[in-house]
Order: sequence, then C-alpha cells, then structure tokens
Amino acid sequence: MHPKTIILSLFGAACLSAAASPDVIRYNQIGYLPDDIKAGVYMGDTSPDSLDFTLRTPSGTVVRPDSVVPAEPWAPFAHSARIYFSSQTQPGKYSISATDASGAANATADVYVGRDAYSRYNMRELPLNYLRQQRCDDNPVFGRKCHQHDGFLVLSGTDDGKKVDVRGGWHDASDFLQYLTTSANTVYQLLFAYELNPDGWADNYDATGRRGSNGVPDILDEARWGLEWMLRMNPSEGVYYNQIADDRDHRFAGLPADDNVDYGWGAGTGRPVYPCSAEPYGLMSNKNRSTGLASSVAKFASSFGLGAKVFDSIDPAFAATLRERVEPAFKTAAASEGACQTAPCVSPYFYEEDNWADDMELAAVTLYHATDSADYLRRAVNYGRLEPVTPWMGADSARHYQWYPFVNLGHYYLSKTPEQKVAREFRRNMRSGLRRVAERGENNAFRIGIPFIWCSNNLAAAYVTQAMLYRDLTGDNSYREAETATRDWLMGCNPWGKVMIMMPADAPGISSPADPHSTIIDRTIDDKPGRALLTGGLVDGPVYNNIFKTLRGVHLRNPNGDILAPYQNPTVVYHDDYSDYSTNEPTMDGTASLTYMLSRLSRE
Repeated sequence: MHPKTIILSLFGAACLSAAASPDVIRYNQIGYLPDDIKAGVYMGDTSPDSLDFTLRTPSGTVVRPDSVVPAEPWAPFAHSARIYFSSQTQPGKYSISATDASGAANATADVYVGRDAYSRYNMRELPLNYLRQQRCDDNPVFGRKCHQHDGFLVLSGTDDGKKVDVRGGWHDASDFLQYLTTSANTVYQLLFAYELNPDGWADNYDATGRRGSNGVPDILDEARWGLEWMLRMNPSEGVYYNQIADDRDHRFAGLPADDNVDYGWGAGTGRPVYPCSAEPYGLMSNKNRSTGLASSVAKFASSFGLGAKVFDSIDPAFAATLRERVEPAFKTAAASEGACQTAPCVSPYFYEEDNWADDMELAAVTLYHATDSADYLRRAVNYGRLEPVTPWMGADSARHYQWYPFVNLGHYYLSKTPEQKVAREFRRNMRSGLRRVAERGENNAFRIGIPFIWCSNNLAAAYVTQAMLYRDLTGDNSYREAETATRDWLMGCNPWGKVMIMMPADAPGISSPADPHSTIIDRTIDDKPGRALLTGGLVDGPVYNNIFKTLRGVHLRNPNGDILAPYQNPTVVYHDDYSDYSTNEPTMDGTASLTYMLSRLSRE
C-alpha cells in the first residue's frame, strides 16, 4: 500500500456530464437472503416516472416491485431510483426490467434470492485464500521461501544493526512491508470471526497453508500464522517491534522470493526492523507523529488474549505462551498512552493512526474476560468513554488510517457485559455511529454513507460488522437498510457494477476486479494465472476524485483508457486497472475484515 495524506471533498452528486451513458440496474451479484431488505438501483437518463419496472419471478410470474423510489442522481446519470422487492422470498433467479413506453427494455438485471446466496460461492473461506498468498517466510502459494534474513534493528540506540529473527506474518498489500498495526488487527478479526461463528469452517489446509487436513479449522491456522509472527515481534518483556521494511521496498516489483532491495546490508540480505516508539521517528528527514506506545502495544495484548482463549482447547501449550504475554503488554501500553505510528522513510507517507483509546479498551475488556477482574472492566469502560464513537463515522475527512481499527470491537464486548448500565451506554455509542453514517447516505440511491477516503471498502466492511453486531445485541432494525445497502455496495450494487472481492473465475454472472494492483497479476505461476491466486482479496475501493488526481504515480495502463468511464462520477471514482493502486489494490487487513460478515451471512 502507498500511504498518503488525504483531503476530502463532500460526497454528493456533482454537475451532470453531457455524455450519454447506458441505463443500468445495479444489484447484489452474490445474492439476497430471503428475509433481506432487497433493493436494486436504477441509473439512467430516462426518468423512472416514465419507465415500467417489473420482476419476473423464478416461477415465471411477472410482478411489480414493492416500490420504486427516486433518489439523488449519480452523475453522469440524470436519474437514479431505488427498486425495492423485499416481499419476494421465493428462492431462485429473478429478472428485473425497466421498459419505456414502446415496451423496449432500457435496463435489465438478473438477481438471485436464496438462503445459500453466500454459501454457494463458499464466501466464508474466500478471504483465507488471499491471506495464504500474502504469507511471508514460507509461502504455500508460490512454493518458495522469502525474506529469510529479516532483519536488522534500526532506531534502537545501541542495538542498531543487531540481527533479529522476525520471519513470518503477512505482506501488507502488493508491496512486501509488514506492519504490527494491520497484522494484529488481521489476527483479531480472524479470531473474532471464529469465536462468534465457530461452526462450519473448513479444514482443507494444514498449518503451512498447503492442501491437507490437520484437524484445525483453516481460519485458525491463518490466525496462528499471524500470532507466531507477533511473538517474534515481542521477543522479550518490554520489547515490541512495529514494522519490517520501509518505502524503499517500492524499488522492487516482482515475486517476494526475488526481493533484492538493498537496505544497507547487501541486496536482499535483510530488511530494517523498527521498534515501537513513543516519540516521532524516521530514518531520513521524514518523521511520523508518534505520541505513545499504546495503539501498537495494546494490539499485542488484545490479540494474544483472544488467541489464548481460542487456542486453549486446541493447543494448551501455545495458549499458555500467549497468555504469558498479555498482562505485560497491557501494562507497557497503559504506561505510555498515545499513538504509535508507522515509520516513513524516503517519502513522507505512513499509517497515520492518531487514536489509541479504542485499542486500550479492547485490550482491557479482553483481559476482563480472561481474569474476571472488575478493575479491568472499569478500565475498559473508562478508555471506551474517551472515544464513544469511532471518529470516521459521520466524518468527511481523515488522513490515511487516521482512525484505526475502523470498527471498535471493544464497544461490542462492553455492550454484552452483565453490568446493564454499562451495556446500555455502549449500545448507545454503537447506535450513534451507525446513525451518523446512515444519515450521510439517506439521500443517495445506494444509501451509502461512508466517506470515500483511501480504503473506503474497509470502512464499508467495518460498518456492516458493527451494524450486524448491534442488531444482534438489541433487536433494533433501525439501521437494517443502511447495513444491507452497504453490504450490497461491496457485492456489486455500486455505480461500477463490481463485486469488490476478487471472485473465482468460474463464478457465473459476477463481475469483480480483473486487473488489480498486485505484483503477480501479469504472471503465471505453476500454470495458474496470477489473478486466480488473488481470489478472495478485498480491493481498496472508490476514492474521491481529488485524492486520485493528487497521488504520485497513479495512471491507467489500459490502452483503451478507463473501461468504467461511463459510470465515473466527477466526485468519486473507481478504476479496475493495475496502475490505480488507490482504488484497486487488495490489502491483507481489509480482506480479514470480511471474515465475520461473510461467516455470518453464510450461516444465515
């Protein structure tokens, strides 16, 4: 990933283009569950008032939609409308048509309804395919080892140049940098998805990520891969590493095993390892704005804590090793409150995480569950009150990863506590965040209220996760439509008609990214096209056009130009093009953030 400071414009329809575009109906291409709020979106230059909307049911009967609701147009189209058909619960394929007065079809769409909508494509397991491909050290997809000499300490005082063993973990995105920030969140998301939906996970791969059952669900094999790396990043009490490599990595664009960047110890012979720092740092003139250790070190505590709980019945010795690390990490984090940011180097870009109270809240409530200590519950509540709503929710602007993680799972756990006053308070906090996003999207046809900052798809996944959890906790369906619409946005009901998860090539009738930003996209590995090896990855998603236009090195490599040009809004753009790393790059932590949502949808 290529971090950059972001200045946002307000979301909304801009001036309409004079160029005519084909009328279309966008919809969830994966499918709708029978009890969903079901809606497609019409975009066109013909007023919906002059069109006849119909549905052909699986039995062949032609019926009317429940309603067609005009909405704020999405430029360059003159008109948009939301087409509701929630009453249709019969499983099977439906055809939606919009016809003009002559009976000619202006737009059509074939949609699927069924309880197997998400299980038929094995959506629950798809993110794990991508994570296995991202493994560092011993990569089961490429069949080769990489980065075997990692690494050498930097910015570590008298330990500068010391050799440490930090092999393992995952590459962050198309580049090969590794960050504690995103890796720990990935680990927690995997463990959380398993804890809440423990049944039905496949066991088709072993601990190395290769084909073969080992008696452990594959999602836990992947979580353990990350946990073992985190143990290496915490080699002793009080010592915590935050990052491997820096943006000098971008000098190389090949397969990880061939990485030959020279960081000062010889080409390909080892990468810099940055410690967690409570103060601003950077190897060159560019520095971050770190203010404390808490945001990073608390992530160690929470991931180790949940890992110890989940693995206790699977591998008690491993769980005990994790458990030993939890309280020391929490104490270190609590003694240095503040944000521990990643390190810039040649360029001024880095993950600009400014918040930390959410990380302390999650670590404290994880320890509360492990120890039943009222003190940890009290501390979790106090930290949670410092950030009642995750700041991106309802916001128009943010720097890159400024408010991270994008979903506060500590609020969910506090909403379940037997202390009813506390539970009510944090359910209100969850509701407040959901309401702010829902209100931002209530006027547009897609009902999408997330800000289109870099990695907007990660925000969408976070919103759906919080909405699902809140609905389960309270039975309150007030934000059911915003939840479903945001989910549908990821599944193809967006202006570009793209499922934002890279789907298998044999998934019929589904359009997902064909030219993502990845170093393997143009390669064939063991007779498999590189695109196939990326199955399951969530791409960054649409951004404000002013972000796209200001990024270094972004362009479109397709000789035919922008293949999605008819659907581009002057304000918001998405490009299915390798050279747009801002919208079409899959990321490890974004992909992991799908696991709870997809497991829940598959279960339903």
